[in-house]
Amino acid sequence: MSDNTKNSKNTIRNSFLLLLTSIIWGTSFVAQAAGMEYIGPFTFSVIRYILGGTMLIPVIIYLRKRSDNPGDLKLSVKYGIGCGIILAAASNFQQMAMLRASTGKAGFITALYIILVPVIGILLGRKTSPLIWFSVLLALVGLYFLCIGRSGHYTFEISDIQLLICSLIFSIHIIFIDNANTKGVDGVVVSSTQFYTAAVVSAFFVYPIDGLHYNMMPDMNLIISAFPALCYSGFMACGVAYTLQIIGQKDVNPTVASLIMSLESVVSAISGFLILHQKLKTDEIIGCFVMFAAIILAELPAALNNNKK
Repeated sequence: MSDNTKNSKNTIRNSFLLLLTSIIWGTSFVAQAAGMEYIGPFTFSVIRYILGGTMLIPVIIYLRKRSDNPGDLKLSVKYGIGCGIILAAASNFQQMAMLRASTGKAGFITALYIILVPVIGILLGRKTSPLIWFSVLLALVGLYFLCIGRSGHYTFEISDIQLLICSLIFSIHIIFIDNANTKGVDGVVVSSTQFYTAAVVSAFFVYPIDGLHYNMMPDMNLIISAFPALCYSGFMACGVAYTLQIIGQKDVNPTVASLIMSLESVVSAISGFLILHQKLKTDEIIGCFVMFAAIILAELPAALNNNKK
């Protein structure tokens, strides 16, 4: 089998893993919204990341014993710590926004990382096409309809700003993982390490933000009530999906990877409608379609280049 054929098969397989990632992430918005009816955003993050990290420990032991060439353990832990700090910042801004924002809106604004990944690439010396810049402008139009609408109120809600910050940090997370994958790391070790790191970072903010700001100090009875949502978010969205992301991004262009994962925005809107009965206003629906069009346009150059190879 030639190297090109092998790489092509790896790309197809890993693209499918990223698609599974987007589906799990999209439905996890429902779990996040449901869980925070009982506990604060940072409490939610601490528990779900501990669950996700712990779930992967036996997987790591099993895979490293069976592998003839496991990734460098120390390097994997090092990158995992870096990923965890970035993940904690991104996900907690998203968690705080979910106290006010619908799952559909949260999913689509978060998906702006699809635009930001190639834009940040410019700062790293990567070339980008005029189509990307058009996509950025189109995404801004979509954001206007999604967050402001035709009512003329030219102010973002605090949750919209939090989601924009979350999107920016998630784009950095994608690029950081792409860099880690070039160093021969163990993806599952990176994933587990990032969850424990994110849990520790989140724990520092439980008292000042959950307790003092939101008046949602952890309570064992409320944690038990939120446990089904925590289990889905911890085991599936963290333990499974983030691991699939790290593994799936290998042999896949980071911009193409971000397109596939941005489908979580569509899944989040559909799952919010079907499960939580959340309805988007007309302007918000227009904004969703415009932003998704921007997402697709942003990926055309990479997709066309891949087809030529």
